Amino acid sequence: MEIERFLDRINNFANDYSSRKLNEWIDNQEVCLWLKISPRTLQHLRNTRQIPFAQMGRKIYYKNRIY
Repeated sequence: MEIERFLDRINNFANDYSSRKLNEWIDNQEVCLWLKISPRTLQHLRNTRQIPFAQMGRKIYYKNRIY
């Protein structure tokens, strides 16, 4: 049951962003490493809408090409 819900979320995410490849998205850890910032700073950038992002469940993703 949990796997089915996970697969449904993945499918919904893929459908919502069908024109974009999933490998164009990176996670918090990668952004922090690339920008050399802390996770808290990244959260502040999200909260103040200075950086675009998408969220799937609890996981947050960022467009790879904006960096």
